[in-house]
Amino acid sequence: MRIIAGDWRGRALTAVGKGDPGAHLRPTTDRVRESLFNMLGGGRFGEPFEGAVVLDLFAGTGALGLEALSRGATSATFVDDGRVAQKLIKQNIRLLGCADRARTLSCNATRLPSAEAPATLVFLDPPYGLNLGAKALEAARAQGWLAPGALIVWEESGPQDAPEGFTPLDSRRYGDTTVTLLEAP
Repeated sequence: MRIIAGDWRGRALTAVGKGDPGAHLRPTTDRVRESLFNMLGGGRFGEPFEGAVVLDLFAGTGALGLEALSRGATSATFVDDGRVAQKLIKQNIRLLGCADRARTLSCNATRLPSAEAPATLVFLDPPYGLNLGAKALEAARAQGWLAPGALIVWEESGPQDAPEGFTPLDSRRYGDTTVTLLEAP
């Protein structure tokens, strides 16, 4: 795995191997990340990275939030309760030297603490098929993590219906991954 573009373009991230299937750690492939970030940066969604406050739920390795930091996001909060994931995220933050712009929360993404600042860009990559995405979005909304109009990037095994109050923007399939884009209320 590597950073696709931006300040850290081409920098390798900590090797994951096969991930941690028991903890549902399934890193987004470079190909899917590249397609996703090309879609987001293509102008249709404005400049979603520049100055963004990022929330990376079910962060895994942190690759999505780190890619956003590389492309100009101001800060990123990485949320994952897995021990392996927490270790990988911290190693990747250290590797890229961005601890001043990144923080980790070791908690369940469906039970978030109150936010210090609302996010303008949210990555949501829950374990596939467990119906955790909508619960995590509701927790984020309830705890003040979502700025009005925040862009939500939701990875799942299939297209996701927009929870009440959220506006569907787009849905695209990349192999066994479907990316659903939403706008927060």
